[in-house]
Amino acid sequence: MSEAGKEKTAKAPKGDPREAEKAQKKAAKKAADKSVGTQVAVGEAERDPGYIPRFKQRYYEIIRPELMKQFGYKNPLQAPRIDKVVLNIGAGEAASDSKKIQQAQNDLTAIAGQKAVVTRAKKAIATFKIRHGLPIGVKVTLRKDRMYEFLDRLVTTAMPRIRDFRGLNGKSFDGHGNFALGLKEHIVFVEIDYDKTETVWGMDVIINTSAKTDDEAKALLQGFQFPFMN
Repeated sequence: MSEAGKEKTAKAPKGDPREAEKAQKKAAKKAADKSVGTQVAVGEAERDPGYIPRFKQRYYEIIRPELMKQFGYKNPLQAPRIDKVVLNIGAGEAASDSKKIQQAQNDLTAIAGQKAVVTRAKKAIATFKIRHGLPIGVKVTLRKDRMYEFLDRLVTTAMPRIRDFRGLNGKSFDGHGNFALGLKEHIVFVEIDYDKTETVWGMDVIINTSAKTDDEAKALLQGFQFPFMN
């Protein structure tokens, strides 16, 4: 049988109509994922090879020398750095609605500039009508250039748009140099069109650093102009 014949057979299963509908949905999802992957690949190909994110350049030229002077590091590699940034949207209340989970995934993908993945429940919770394996949120992990680009947009455009914003809590470190930030509305990012948004999601931003103490991590983030209250 030819490849075209095999593909035609796979796309048109016989028997239960529900199986045919499932196959069609699976094929549509696969095509959408392939389209997103193609767009990301094209974006990477069009990027100038000499391009350096502004915050990345700031770290090497300004922040790291200041940290070495402040904490007395003898080697530049001793200075703390940001390893990764994890973004998470919890959509447990929309677990029974696949459209809302898809909307949250699309919004987080637009914010991060990288395809978000769906997170699923590891165990069932009858009180909240959560079954094992049910989609309850989306997340994405950013590293390298995309991490610096996101932090730049977070500090320069998103935070100034937060209502009644008075600064970040300087005590939101975990004791190992990692910082957690919560946003009540994901629409503070300019990538989200408020008029086309049906649901406003809360969003968690976890910044993982190589700092050994919270003081070093706080000094690092202050170098990136994070506005701490205390």
